[in-house]
Amino acid sequence: MKTGLFIPCFVDQLYPDTAFSMIKVLKKADELVKSHMDFHYNPGQGCCGQIAFNGGFWDEAKQLGEKFIRDFAEYDYVVGPSASCIGFIKNYYPQMFYNSSLHNENNYLAKKIFEFTDFVVNILKADDLGAKLKTRVCFHDSCTALREYGLSDQPRRLLKKVKGLEVVEMYNSDECCGFGGTFSVKFESISTAMAEQKTAYAMETGAEYIVSTESSCLMHLQSYIDKQGLPLKTLHIADLLSKGLENN
Repeated sequence: MKTGLFIPCFVDQLYPDTAFSMIKVLKKADELVKSHMDFHYNPGQGCCGQIAFNGGFWDEAKQLGEKFIRDFAEYDYVVGPSASCIGFIKNYYPQMFYNSSLHNENNYLAKKIFEFTDFVVNILKADDLGAKLKTRVCFHDSCTALREYGLSDQPRRLLKKVKGLEVVEMYNSDECCGFGGTFSVKFESISTAMAEQKTAYAMETGAEYIVSTESSCLMHLQSYIDKQGLPLKTLHIADLLSKGLENN
């Protein structure tokens, strides 16, 4: 199966190591289950359009969406490390491209595009990667992962199979961290208060890391953690699993 690697612009520009971590984990999972996936990266790919759409620039978002659909048309599967971007594609592209020249191509895209942990657990059927990492973590369920994409227990299934890893549930793990894209800029005080509350919940668990599927949430929380000098770190689940594989 020819599988396209979707690297969101946020990850590409700020957290490229997370993209490499995802690829490493995908190849390990593929090796374990012998699914013979053929992973490809299209260097011409760009933004999915979510930022423009949320900012009210719908025509520009549609132009980006048209390019995105064409960039990934040739693949049997598409996988990326952000439920936020992929949830946007699944939920809003059908509205943007309804009854358009790309109507059928978009419907096909919606069926074959997956968030990274969902792809590993439900498509590759590989929840135990043989990773080892001795630390304690808590998991942050991002708003978009839960409500836009519909992610459920896939990240936790992967985490619980990491040998030596202690996963401790924080209070209200599904509560918003306060990022919300431009929300954190327009409503800075509210956004900061939400980050304060989320990190307080994490601190109560005694975890070394807050783990999530969303780099944007983690960036927001890490900036608050750094400013307050808290003994806490953030880590994308792809990076955690990659670190665990190094100890294999």
